[in-house]
Amino acid sequence: MESVRFTAERSSRGVVERDFTVGEVPGVLWSPASAPEQAALVLMGHGGGLHKKTPALVSRAHEMVTTWGHAVVAIDAPGHGERPVSVEDAQARAEFRHAMSEGDVARFEAVSVRYAISLAERAVPEWRATLDAVTELSEIGPDAPVGYGGGISLGTAIGLPLTAVEPRIRAAIFGGGFFVYEELMAAARRITVPVQFLLPWDDEYVDRASTLALFDAFASQEKTLHANPGDHRTIRWVGIDQEFLPRHLGRAGKAT
Repeated sequence: MESVRFTAERSSRGVVERDFTVGEVPGVLWSPASAPEQAALVLMGHGGGLHKKTPALVSRAHEMVTTWGHAVVAIDAPGHGERPVSVEDAQARAEFRHAMSEGDVARFEAVSVRYAISLAERAVPEWRATLDAVTELSEIGPDAPVGYGGGISLGTAIGLPLTAVEPRIRAAIFGGGFFVYEELMAAARRITVPVQFLLPWDDEYVDRASTLALFDAFASQEKTLHANPGDHRTIRWVGIDQEFLPRHLGRAGKAT
């Protein structure tokens, strides 16, 4: 098993931010300056074309740390952030740009689905290896409750199949802004943990009915849908249950 190798550390307003690598995968861990024992751990995915330290993701991570005492970890998806761009990654991005310049929505969807499947196949094992490594840290531990939070767009295309196969995840937040395909539907049918789902109601690319069908496919007994006005890149964290993850993971290291 690969171990966490910390490469940088900084502190700000009660939050310690540590860059790390697990094997060749770069990540970041945010934790309370005064960390409780067995802090709950929240995994955060980023959107397509973005990286592990986007301002919105960092803001949510700091809120989880300072409000609830959770630790938060994020990693760069393959071909994103500090990761090298493979030939496959570069080709997919070129096809994205061409399809969008031509206004070819069908081709844009086909490329997006193919690339999302490829990214998930690579990223899910990386996330599980990262989880193995991070839970070896003394301030977290192997019994720490784990949640998946903030998985929007690509974060859901990766986080949803991850949650379907990772038994340590107790609750998950997903979001729209991506095309729905059979692999995602099959993963959703396997998910039984509580789910909170964010939907941009006015997505100009993704058919709303398909996203609603995905939500319906979750096998969870507890699942909530939060829809707000917004286009493909505007997913609002308005009106959601802010205590969703703390309720299922515990607060300040106290597991539920």
